[in-house]
Amino acid sequence: MAAALPAGLPLLLLLLLLAPRGRAQSFGQTRFVCTSVPLDGDVCAATAQGAGSAEELKSTVLQLRETVLQQKETIMNQKETIRELTAKLGRCESQSVLDALPGEPKGGGAGRRQPGFAKNTMGDLSRAPAAETLSQLGQTLQSLKTRLENLEFSRMNSSGQTTNLKDILQNKIDDLEKQVLSRVNSLEEGKFNPKNESEERGKIESTLTSLHQRISDLEKGQKDNRPPDRFQLTFPLRTNYMYAKVKKSLPEMYAFSVCMWIKSSASPGMGTPFSYAVPGQANELVLIEWGNNPMEILINDKVAKLPFVINDGKWHHICVTWTTRDGVWEAYQDGTQTGSGENLAPYHPIKPQGVLVLGQEQDTLGGGFDATQAFVGELAHFNVWDRKLSPGEVYGLATCSSKALSGNVIAWAEANIDIYGGATKWTFEACRQLN
Repeated sequence: MAAALPAGLPLLLLLLLLAPRGRAQSFGQTRFVCTSVPLDGDVCAATAQGAGSAEELKSTVLQLRETVLQQKETIMNQKETIRELTAKLGRCESQSVLDALPGEPKGGGAGRRQPGFAKNTMGDLSRAPAAETLSQLGQTLQSLKTRLENLEFSRMNSSGQTTNLKDILQNKIDDLEKQVLSRVNSLEEGKFNPKNESEERGKIESTLTSLHQRISDLEKGQKDNRPPDRFQLTFPLRTNYMYAKVKKSLPEMYAFSVCMWIKSSASPGMGTPFSYAVPGQANELVLIEWGNNPMEILINDKVAKLPFVINDGKWHHICVTWTTRDGVWEAYQDGTQTGSGENLAPYHPIKPQGVLVLGQEQDTLGGGFDATQAFVGELAHFNVWDRKLSPGEVYGLATCSSKALSGNVIAWAEANIDIYGGATKWTFEACRQLN
């Protein structure tokens, strides 16, 4: 937005034309303006008449010139960033097309994988750019990381300026991530070099995780005194590397209740809010909504369809209870039972010593993520009990009752969750809105 110019604009322009041209700038064709001055008169005084003293005018001119130079430098930096990103995306697209496997079908179904179906355990790495492009992208992200460190240092000097720069940096990182992922995920299947590309992708994921976490720390400033359970996880993009991992495993369970707050408008399908894998069985306990199918609960690869209607971009509280006796299950949405059934993996206890992941579906123990099955949205208050909750207890959770219980197997607390790949933590507000 153009700033207002001082009243003595013609005189300022005259001074700019007569000033030394130490930093070359283009003002178009030069026109000389003549001013009548007595023989014994002062040229500077005559020039500054009606516009303040010569020193004030000189100071104003210097400030204007400095502002112009700063704006020009900012624009040049932004143009250079755009050119670099465009070049990287172009190389990514052309390289993937050249390296595409002959006869490889485009797109392909995004359904849930069947047991025993061989797949690339790095998710959609096969659609990732070549190692050279990945290396360049890693260098770009490292550059952003350095700038963020400078931002943290300047926080001690100017909090207002830091907030503005922080927002600009966050937007640039988000734009970079969205554009690269959008373009890469639309390419044809390419050749896979696990030794080089997986190593480069690992470095990039690590940098992304560090960037998002430190930006989140900047936004929060000093740690507040909020309760340890008053937070939510946000998964803004459908990727194969954004996820959270619960530090504890599940014990052997002959019954369970899994409850959480969830918010999503992703289509088609919100993805996988959580998955629990054990050695020899990747689908020991999974909640998933893929494609245009309804949400499903999987226990030991056995499936029950759940009557949830929650893909509207609003917060909803959901619970699923189950007992191994006859495989009886119940589903609750916003405190009300909406469905039930039986014969879901009857007499099969949930096995211990597994890996519990939020936001991704596991095809191998603790990995094998597929971007098409990733959760997109927000999730909070994920709790697990080793028993069947009563309808009254579920209702208390859904209405944010102060007497609501925490999971006796998995309790929602920041100390119990590790986040990876850029998934972020925010303050959970749904219960405050209800109260």
